[in-house]
Amino acid sequence: MKKLIIYTLLLFVSFSYGQKKELRNANKFYTSGEYSSALDLLDSSKSLFDSSDDKIKSEVMLLYGKIHTSMEDFSLAIKAFDMSRNLGISNQILSPELSKLETAIITSAVGDNETENFSEGAKKLKMVYDINPEMNQEYLYYAASSAVNSMDYNLALEYYLLLSDINYEGIETKFYITEVASGSEIEINSETEFNLLKKSKDYSNPREEETESKLPEIVKNIALIYKELGQNDKALAAIETARASNPDDVGLIITAANIYFELDNKEAFKLAMSEAIEKEPNNPVLYYNLGVVSGELGEKEAAVSYYEKSIELDPSNENSYLNLVALILDGEQEIVSEMNNLGTSRSDNLRYDELKKVREDMYKQCVPILKDLIAINNNVEAIRTLMNIYGTLGDNPGYVEMRNLLDQQE
Repeated sequence: MKKLIIYTLLLFVSFSYGQKKELRNANKFYTSGEYSSALDLLDSSKSLFDSSDDKIKSEVMLLYGKIHTSMEDFSLAIKAFDMSRNLGISNQILSPELSKLETAIITSAVGDNETENFSEGAKKLKMVYDINPEMNQEYLYYAASSAVNSMDYNLALEYYLLLSDINYEGIETKFYITEVASGSEIEINSETEFNLLKKSKDYSNPREEETESKLPEIVKNIALIYKELGQNDKALAAIETARASNPDDVGLIITAANIYFELDNKEAFKLAMSEAIEKEPNNPVLYYNLGVVSGELGEKEAAVSYYEKSIELDPSNENSYLNLVALILDGEQEIVSEMNNLGTSRSDNLRYDELKKVREDMYKQCVPILKDLIAINNNVEAIRTLMNIYGTLGDNPGYVEMRNLLDQQE
C-alpha cells in the first residue's frame, strides 16, 4: 500500500514537472521571438496541460495570449486572456499584458486607417473597447467614425447606438498655460505636467477648460445614418432626442428639414427651415432652400422673396438667380398657348395685347437678374436665356451682344 502511494506521488510529481517543463520551454521560445514554435509546443502539449491544475492552466492561457498579441491574432489573444482571468491569474500579472494588447491593437488600427482600410480599423478599435468597456469608451467612438469612413453604415449605427445607450459624452479637460517669455498660451498634455508648470515662475495664467459633450453629435450621426438607410421615422426620432439636448444646433434642424422634404412633408420642411433661419438669419443657403420648397408649394411671392434674400446674402449663388428667373417665367407657356388659340375678333385682339404685355413684363423683370448673373462668370444658361428674351422683345443690339458672348463661351 505504501509503495502504491509512493508510486502515485512520484507519478504526480513527474507529471507536474513535465507540465512546468513544457511551459518553461514554450516561454523560452516566446522570449526569443520564436512565436510559431512556442505556439506549436503549447498545442502539442494540450493533453498534458488539460490534466493540470488551474494555476498551470491560467499560466498556459496567459502565454497563449502573449503569443497571439505578438502575432497580431487579437481576437484569439482576447479569448486567451479572458480564460486566464477565469482560471484565476492575478490582475497584477494580467493587467500589463492587457495594456500591451490594447497598444498593439490601437497601433494596428491606426495603420489600417492610414491605408484607408477603415472597416478593419473599426473592428479593431471596438476590440479595445471590449477589453475594458469602462475605461475605453473613447475607442468605441473612434470605431464608429472609422465605420462611417468605410461606408459600413450598419456597423457604424451599431456602435453609435451603443455609445448612446452608455450615455457617452467624451468630455475632456484641457490644460492651458501662458509662457511668460513669449506671451503665448500653450496646451499641456497632462495634468501632472500642468501642476508642475503652475509652480514655475516661467509660466502664468493657468486655466482648465472642458470640451463639449459628444452626445449630441452621436445622436445626430445616428439620425443621419438612419436617413442614409432610408429609415426616416427612426431618423426623426433620433433628431428629436438630439435636439432635446442641443436645441440650438442648426445642423440638426436642417437635417430634420431634409428628412421632411424626402417624406414629401413640405409644410414641416418649411417650419423647420424657418426655425433654422431664426437661428442663422444670414445663411443664404437656408433662404435658397425655402425658395425651392415655396415654389413647389405654389407660393410664388414668398419664393421670390426668399431667392432675392439668398442673392442679397450671397451674390455669387448662381442657382438662386436661375431659380428666380425660372419662377418669374413660370406660366409663360400657358400665356403663349392662349395667345396662339385666340381668334381675330376685336375682343380677341384686345386679349392678345394684354397677354403680350404680361409676357413682355415677365421678360423685362428677368433681364437685370440675368445680366447680374452673367457679370459674375458668363453663365452659359443665363446668356442663352437672355439672348432669347432679347429676341422676343425685339432688342436686336441685345440679342447680337448675347449671341456673340455665347459664341465665345462655346
